[in-house]
Order: sequence, then structure tokens, then C-alpha cells
Amino acid sequence: MLLDRITVDPHRMGGLPCIRELRVTVATVLEQLAAGRTHDELLCDYPYLEAADISAALEFAAARVNEREFSAIVSLSPTSMRVRDLPIW
Repeated sequence: MLLDRITVDPHRMGGLPCIRELRVTVATVLEQLAAGRTHDELLCDYPYLEAADISAALEFAAARVNEREFSAIVSLSPTSMRVRDLPIW
């Protein structure tokens, strides 16, 4: 399973999901892909990544968007907002 390549350590990168305990977050990989970078460009820019790492980041993101709970920003006033977890029914 590719998700074995995703690690979460509260002492590394603020506890964000990372690729194989490296200091490369899943979000970094996804942001690069969303910006139009190709897999080959990512592998060139981050030579310590492997093709399976990119696939794992995509698999992780797909699993997260299928979760039944999400954080929503609820506006309380024009100057204050709070985040709370809301279930999706």
C-alpha cells in the first residue's frame, strides 16, 4: 500500500503528513502538482523523492477528501472567525 510512505511525526514539520519521514510534506507535493509541475520535474527538483512517493501523496489526498468530517470556517463577525468540525450527513 502506498500510504505506508506517508508518515506523521509531531516533532517533524509541525506534525504535517510527510513523505517517508523526509522534510517534504504531502501538501508540498500536491501544491507543486496543482501548479502544473510534472512528476518528472518534481523528481528532478527533489532528487530524494521516488515516483511512488508522488503516487502516495495523491492516494493520501484522495483518502482525506473521502472522510466524513471536515473543518469548516464559520464566520461570526466580519473580524472574527473560528474553525469547528462539522459532520457531513
